[in-house]
Order: sequence, then C-alpha cells, then structure tokens
Amino acid sequence: MTAFLRPTRRTFLAGLALAVPATVRASPLLSEVDFRGALNAPDYGIHPGTLDRGSKAFIKLLKEASARNMPVFLPPGTYEISNIDLPDNVRLQGVAGATRLVYGGEGKFLGATGAKFISLSGLVIDGANRWLADDQQGLVTFRSISNLTIEDCEIAGAAKFAIWAEGSSGKIAGNTISGAAESAIYAVDNSDFEIRDNRISDCGNGGILVHRWTKGRDGTIVSGNRIQRIAAHGGGTGQNGNGINIFRADDVLISDNHISNCAFTAIRSNAGSNVLISANHCTNSGETAIYSEFGFEGAVIANNVIDGAANGILSVNFNEGGRLAVISGNLIRNLKLTAPYEAEDALFGIGLEAEAEASVTGNVIENAPRWGMLLGWGPYGRNISATGNVVRKAKVGCAVTVVEGAGPILVRNNQFSDCSEAAISGYRWIEKSSGELASNDGKEFPHIDIGGNQVS
Repeated sequence: MTAFLRPTRRTFLAGLALAVPATVRASPLLSEVDFRGALNAPDYGIHPGTLDRGSKAFIKLLKEASARNMPVFLPPGTYEISNIDLPDNVRLQGVAGATRLVYGGEGKFLGATGAKFISLSGLVIDGANRWLADDQQGLVTFRSISNLTIEDCEIAGAAKFAIWAEGSSGKIAGNTISGAAESAIYAVDNSDFEIRDNRISDCGNGGILVHRWTKGRDGTIVSGNRIQRIAAHGGGTGQNGNGINIFRADDVLISDNHISNCAFTAIRSNAGSNVLISANHCTNSGETAIYSEFGFEGAVIANNVIDGAANGILSVNFNEGGRLAVISGNLIRNLKLTAPYEAEDALFGIGLEAEAEASVTGNVIENAPRWGMLLGWGPYGRNISATGNVVRKAKVGCAVTVVEGAGPILVRNNQFSDCSEAAISGYRWIEKSSGELASNDGKEFPHIDIGGNQVS
C-alpha cells in the first residue's frame, strides 16, 4: 500500500515551480518587468547604457507609442539621452528610484510643445549640471500642453530651472527636486495648474514660482509641498530667495506647505489678487515670512505659523494699489532686526503690517523687536480694523500712522503685554509722534478709534 503524503506549502510551491517553463523561470524580475499594456523598451533594442548618441532608437519608440496611444516602460538602469522632443500622447514610465534618465549635455534634454497629453512618472531625471542651450530654460521644458503630468520623479542637477511649465494645464505632484541652479519649478501663464506634495531643497534662487507675463487669472493650487534651503545667488531685495513666489497670478491657493530656511521669503505674492495663503508652516525666513505686495486686490492670510524671520506678515503697497486683506489667526514669533540687505526705507522686526481695507484679527505675536503691528504707512492707511490680537514682548505693541491724509483705523479689544515703550503709539513714517495712546484712546487723532485694549 502506498503511503499517502499530505502536501505541504513547500512541496506545493516546489511542484508549481517545476510546472513553469524554464524560459519563464530564468527571466530576471526587475530588468524584464513589463507594465501591462505598455511598450517595453528592451523589445525595441533599448537597454540601459546602450543608447546611441543621437537617441534614435528611443525617439523611434516614442513615435510609435504616440501613434498607438500606448505608454512606454523603461526598466531599471541608466539611459543617457539628449535632444528629446516628446510627441503627443506620450506616457513615459519607469521604476521609481531605479530608472535613470541622464542628460548627455548636447543643449537640450527633454521636453514638448503643443501636445495634448504628456506624462512622466517613476523616473530619476539627472541633468548632471551640464550646459543647456539659451532657448532651454528648464532641464525639462514644456510649453502649451493641454494635460501635463509629472509625478513620482526625482529631478536633480539642473543648470537652470528643473521644470519649466508654460501655458499648460495639469499637475506636478509627488516629486523630489533638488540642486537646481535657478528654481525647482517655474510655472508661467498656466491655467488651473496643481503643484502638490513635492519635496524641494537646495535650489539657487527659488522653490516654486507661479508667474504670468501679464496680470490675470491663473488658478494654480500650491499645496502640501515641503521646501527647504532656498538661496538667493542672483541677489536683489526679494526677487530671488523665496520658497513660493506668486507674480501677477490671480486666484492662487497656497496651503499646507512646510517651508524653512529661505534666504528671503517663505511665501511672496507680488501683484496677485484673490490669493489665499493658509495653514502654512514657515520657519527661519531671512526677510519677510509672508508677503502680499504691489498691485493686488484681495488677500487672505490665515492660520499660518511663522517662527523666525525679519518680518512676519506684510500686506502692503497701497501706494501701488495693494489693498483688501484679511490677516487672521496667525502665530508670529521670534523676529529680528536684520535681513539679507540694508536699505534706508526698509524696516525689520515687525510682526505684521496692513495698509488698506484690511481686517487684522485673532493673531498672536511674540518677540517683535520693533513693532508688533504696523497699521498704515504715512498717508497710506485706510479702513483698517485690528481687533482681538495678542502682542507680547515688543518695543511698541501697535504703531499707527498719524500722517495727514490717512483714513479710518480702528484698534479695539487687543491685548498688549511686556511692550517696552508703548502698547499703542502714533507714528509719522518711522518717527514716533505720540505717547501711549492706549491710556487716552487716542483722542487727539480723529481718524483713529482706540478702545477696550488691555495693557499689562
């Protein structure tokens, strides 16, 4: 009688292995992995380290993928390429952290113009700090793409901008970008773009730039990014060295970003109307942490944490049309009197400043070596309401403009503690022009409404 042997997991797997053809069992898992429905690069004679100098085989593969509307899969390894114009409907996929595209240095690396759909994912894109031609602003340069996606990529060694996206729609999400000589992302003249959940570090002049050639609606969302160590090698007084920079772009949302160690500003919006800046974490900014300046109408700056900067939050330049702001619920602390530059008209050590049609409420400010709040500047102050704020450890808790021509300013129901010179004082530009206004409710200045403030 033959003994019955109960099958075990080990014997079952061993038997299964014997049933698989030897040619299949011998295939390397990673080098020959295939994405279902994708064109596999090795099937077209493209293997790591074997591309011809002109990348002809690679270009042929891309054209076929475009014609068949199919994705392209590149197995792990290093592929040196140059002068790649991606055709329409290209979806270039790799294995995250393992598929490397290295720029060969022949003037242009990778990009597209006028395509309906382009997608890059799971790629390491290495510029090797090599020269880019004058017409190539980005290591990867995309213009007029109807639907652009760059996600889960690592991008390093860009001699200019890492990503240049112009006149496009789509998203840049979940990437790691470092070491760009200019900025990590330059997004200009786009429509309803999304820049989310990227990790950006060690760039020469900026982190994320959302610009327009002329002022107008943009609609970009910048959210969930981690940005750190942004330099200002290009110099200046604020055009460089910013974690997130908005210029002429309206209707932009900036939220939930973690930004640290920027040479100038964590978030700077220049001439951006209807900008919403909320729930960002901004530490160790060299100049002003959050800026809304010049030619804007509408800014909400709310629920941000600022620790370490020359100034906390400035919503300014009413003289250039900057007006209409809500500054609320922010925590601002540990400011300083120095910045990366010196100028006669530049003041530092200020918690927050507002100039026209502004509501300043519910902010907590601590350790402001000049002024906790600055309301108005010279004659440029109008319809400002400061209520329910807490200021502790400032030279002056609240500086209010008393220059002729300034409009109505209300300072009520705030708390001031440990303010060494005054809780509330009037200023003519930078010169203190009054004593303690909290004690007499500022009756000598009819444009100021002061009352109900607590001083300790």
